Amino acid sequence: MSKFLQSIHDGLPQWLADWFDVLVPTAEVILIVLGALAIMRVARMLIGRLALTYGFPNKAAALTQRVLGFFVYGGALLWALERMGVSSAALWSAFTGFAAVGAVAFFAAWSVLSNLFCAILIYTTQPFRVGDVIEVLEGGDKPGLKGRVLDINLVYTTLAEEHEGGETTLQLPNSLFFQRIVRRWSDGSGSLF
Repeated sequence: MSKFLQSIHDGLPQWLADWFDVLVPTAEVILIVLGALAIMRVARMLIGRLALTYGFPNKAAALTQRVLGFFVYGGALLWALERMGVSSAALWSAFTGFAAVGAVAFFAAWSVLSNLFCAILIYTTQPFRVGDVIEVLEGGDKPGLKGRVLDINLVYTTLAEEHEGGETTLQLPNSLFFQRIVRRWSDGSGSLF
């Protein structure tokens, strides 16, 4: 507490001095919020005038206002939290913890989301259909996985693979079809052996 505030605190009656430690940070937070609102109001006015004067597109002016608002309101929030006694180290720890958990969750769900998106692409572009015989090639000189398409769902495409011992089913992730070369026989002439 500064010397000026300490001298005011010492000159107050005890009942008011007890509230002084609550009223000062509350008043500072209110001033910070009012200052941020005033800055954004002036900024909107200036950006609007610049957009009219120089013919900036409305989307560019709106984007500039949003980015500026993010920094002004974010800075005001951090400053207000600091005035209320929240340490910046605690805020940084919380932010990095949430970011790490979010990154882990994103990467954990990435393969599933990729397969869902690839399923939508398979349904819309139809590189193959149920009943087609397809082969997923590993390389130009290597044979790949070959079979008749039995089912296409949101995560897997099921192929029936025939071999000397009978028939087996393969479930291939949908994203595999966008990472490899796919050979397709749609007229039924593609024999499996």
